[in-house]
Amino acid sequence: MKNLLIFIFIYVTLFSQAQSFVQNDKTSIDGRDINTVTTAVPFLMIAPDSRSGSMGDVGVATTPDPNSQHWNPAKYSFTKNEMGFSVSYTPWLRALIPDINLAYLAGYKKIDERQSVSASLLYFSIGDITFTNDKGDVMGQFSPNEFAIDAAYSRLFGDNISGAIALRYINSNLTGGIEVGGAVSHPGQSVAADVSSYYQKDIKLSGKESTVAFGINFSNVGAKISYTENADKDFIPMNLRLGGALTTQLDNYNSMMITADLNKLLVPTPPVYYNTNDTAGEGGAPIVQFGKDPNVSVPTGLFQSFYDAPAGGKEELREITYSVGLEYWYAKQFALRGGYFYEHATKGNRKFFTLGLGLRLNVFGLDFAYLIPTAQKHPLENTLRFTLTFDFEGFKKQAGETPVN
Repeated sequence: MKNLLIFIFIYVTLFSQAQSFVQNDKTSIDGRDINTVTTAVPFLMIAPDSRSGSMGDVGVATTPDPNSQHWNPAKYSFTKNEMGFSVSYTPWLRALIPDINLAYLAGYKKIDERQSVSASLLYFSIGDITFTNDKGDVMGQFSPNEFAIDAAYSRLFGDNISGAIALRYINSNLTGGIEVGGAVSHPGQSVAADVSSYYQKDIKLSGKESTVAFGINFSNVGAKISYTENADKDFIPMNLRLGGALTTQLDNYNSMMITADLNKLLVPTPPVYYNTNDTAGEGGAPIVQFGKDPNVSVPTGLFQSFYDAPAGGKEELREITYSVGLEYWYAKQFALRGGYFYEHATKGNRKFFTLGLGLRLNVFGLDFAYLIPTAQKHPLENTLRFTLTFDFEGFKKQAGETPVN
């Protein structure tokens, strides 16, 4: 049991940079309380591909690619190729633990000029854990893991706008059925949906061919999750992401894209409770002093997330993260990328620069990403991530077939 608690603590700590966990005793940074918003299965919020990962974790309005499933599946309707897929690999906390990693497989197929279907698998391996009881006796060994599998349908509603819906199954197996506090644990399971839209329009900018794009994605809107029958259920990371991008063809060989995302978790903010015993509620439950009760239904929690921060609107604005990215292409074959991610110090304090490269050959492409933290340590520090993309149109050209536009 003791070892299990240690494992759960380590697991949460792994994500302390990606999504800080709630602290009942808040500490202060420059006179402001730390009050991070937390959820179960935070692996769903990790940028799984190297292209977006090298541009500050942007992606809702970038040009379509096989990895659009995670960021905005509505983009698939604007792809020029008939089919594509990609494989991504991300080592996690590689400087400390060698066997923790995130793998991502995504792909799409166009039904016709207006419709597309897509799917992805996100798999997070947390390595091997040996469970022991209070006496130190070995209770078993297990390899905790989490995964999410989803499918999406996207459609053009006009020449410039598309929409998509995705359905997702989530499985989080952290204990392998070990008994926790007298209750048998089980994998946490949930189902969720994404609803997204994408707009793009060709324009002239200083006489140069350009494309402006906007995207929005409500993701992971779904049921709460728990790991034992008698445990309280936790929210999954319901999320709102919106952003824009501008791509300009500088000349026949050079192009540039500038993009930015805003991101907000749509789950309740932890409130401030009274500390005195004489104000406890029924059964000793604490009473909310500032903010809103977080023990609410999923629909209520989704809407409540916009106005429930204990410090009001100012704190709500702090819960928004900002990402900006830049992508330069030469001859549509070689790319240089950079970006920056910002999160307020009281909401997780993630701040980092990202760099990356992209290479496109006849039938496949390679993308690399590297992260440089500026505020605190990060699980991806000193780690090289990569994505392999397959171009089916390239296969057809090599076989002498006419590609489908």
